[in-house]
Amino acid sequence: MANTPMMANAIRALAMDAVQQANSGHPGAPMGMADMAVALWSRHLQHNPVNPHWANRDRFILSNGHGSMLIYALLHLSGYDLPMAELKNFRQLHSKTAGHPEVGVTPGVETTTGPLGQGITNAVGFALAEKLLAAEFNQPKHAIVDHHTYVFMGDGCLMEGISHEAAALAGAWKLNKLIALWDDNGISIDGQVTPWFGDDTPARFEAYGWNVIRAVDGHNVDAVDAAIAAAKKSATKPTLICCKTHIGKGSPNRANTAKAHGEPLGHDEIALARLELNWTAAPFDIPADVYADWDCKANGKKLEAAWNKKFAAYTKAFPELAAEFTRRMNGDLPANFLETAAKIASDAHDQAATVASRKASQLALEGLTAALPELLGGSADLTGSNLTNTKSTPAFRVDDKGAVVKTEDGKIGRHINYGVREFGMAAIMNGVALHGGYIPYGGTFMTFSDYSRNAIRMAALMKQRVIHVFTHDSIGLGEDGPTHQSIEHAASLRIIPGLDVWRPADTTETAMAWTVALSQKNKPTALLLSRQNLAYSPKTEEALDNIACGAYVLSEPKDVGLKGKKAQAVIIATGSEVQLALAAQKQLAEQKIAVRVVSMPSTTTFDRQDMAYKTSVLPAGVPRIAVEMGVTDFWWKYGCAAVVGIDTYGESAPAPVLFKHFGFTTENVAATVIEAIQRNK
Repeated sequence: MANTPMMANAIRALAMDAVQQANSGHPGAPMGMADMAVALWSRHLQHNPVNPHWANRDRFILSNGHGSMLIYALLHLSGYDLPMAELKNFRQLHSKTAGHPEVGVTPGVETTTGPLGQGITNAVGFALAEKLLAAEFNQPKHAIVDHHTYVFMGDGCLMEGISHEAAALAGAWKLNKLIALWDDNGISIDGQVTPWFGDDTPARFEAYGWNVIRAVDGHNVDAVDAAIAAAKKSATKPTLICCKTHIGKGSPNRANTAKAHGEPLGHDEIALARLELNWTAAPFDIPADVYADWDCKANGKKLEAAWNKKFAAYTKAFPELAAEFTRRMNGDLPANFLETAAKIASDAHDQAATVASRKASQLALEGLTAALPELLGGSADLTGSNLTNTKSTPAFRVDDKGAVVKTEDGKIGRHINYGVREFGMAAIMNGVALHGGYIPYGGTFMTFSDYSRNAIRMAALMKQRVIHVFTHDSIGLGEDGPTHQSIEHAASLRIIPGLDVWRPADTTETAMAWTVALSQKNKPTALLLSRQNLAYSPKTEEALDNIACGAYVLSEPKDVGLKGKKAQAVIIATGSEVQLALAAQKQLAEQKIAVRVVSMPSTTTFDRQDMAYKTSVLPAGVPRIAVEMGVTDFWWKYGCAAVVGIDTYGESAPAPVLFKHFGFTTENVAATVIEAIQRNK
């Protein structure tokens, strides 16, 4: 029989010692949640420490990621490739034990947490992916997708507004495989939370449609074990287990105080805690019998072997489904993807349609969603405006029993109605991508990317293939006015490290943006799309080939009747402003002024090109003028002589009126170019 008190105390000791050695960190949460962790990890969690990527493992998410020593201790003790040397190196440069858990850095960590509320929201994405995959791939007597998503979360996660968005969706979607354990200790950095967190949390979750197990003693392993067992029987609802705990349990003078939350306990207090816990081992020393109680390698190997046997039978009975499941869980695109994408782009070029780039996106998606069953779309209550729905992506729905509703031909819904929950949508998409099996994309207006921003940043930090469709990208949306008109947003998104941003000018550029976004396995993408129609720009074969480089020469002086004349200036434009640049080029040509027009749909992609290519597009010594309906500051990095932009908020008026009011006219761009050329002489 396992010695559960000693198993829990091992977590507490490692948390105290690692935080003390680092002289920073959060010992209180791991000490308070240790018994909860024993119940879950030793009695319920389906995982294999030797293979952290086993497809049918349960997912464990520490939403209150500041308590990272809890998960590091659990991973080390249960047998993951996280040696004691890494725990001793807690919070140090290049260690696998960063201040907050980071996916891709530490074996066994499923998602990067720290920004509170996003872990539970990621978990909703994990559980959604599991539910959809089960509906799509499981067959009678062949349940190859059958696992739970477990979350530990604290008061801070529940205070964050995003937790409301996520919990409401989890209830509506009846994600019964989602089980959240609330570390109800009543303490945050500022002290007792009662004055600012008086919610009736159990009632709140019941109102969301959750199964709620109240008043569980979080320090009673058997009680937590029983609550988890009961939660796993829920057929139609996610479960919240309310675990009453003491932060810093075992620390005589710091338990139940904010002092235990975010600072080392101190050597003297740790010595007293060791006496309180009857823990006699030296710092970072775990007795052999405790290691033996914690070791999950043998059981994990057995669990995975049993699943492998099931999957072998599944493969024999359904070889095509098995191959498809394997491909998608590996994140690989179909072998013919580039051929499919090339045809979509070629068709767009041939048809030369004048449409808004949001419509161009939908046209590309029609072909892509038909060819890629892993594409999981959605919108934050703006489907008809974002145009993220296609014929191949009916709406996702569940019936009263929690089952995924299928179409007449047996297909699952692949369009998610997130409601007015931009932040929740973005973080749920992160969870879907992390789980594997689907490539999520979701839409909202570009100005509302501010709501989503931290989750977008987290996708970039975690290197996840998540695609954000941001429509209504400028003052061109017109009468809705400055609250909805994006000014600073394109520049703001472009400076997020690891995020690709595309602002395409026509149907072909839009199709290429989608192709590049889907081809990049480890990078999120933001597509900035217009509300207003954009004319198609004719392109040479060379230009078509170079769109994927992020910027290319769209039109030379010879294209407007100045054959043989060298460009005196270069106009750089994106999105809807490319047509303005071409019009200015033509007007200048009438004055015998030779101008090159460069379309730069993706500054982030262009910036990764080699210097030879960059120079071929933007030659040295030639004045550069950028034209974009957004803040001007961003464009000076390209050595521009002038920028036609907007550094104020917009106005409410028809788009043509706004273009004239803010100087986005052929005449103003041409005049700006002439002035830049004259200054360069």
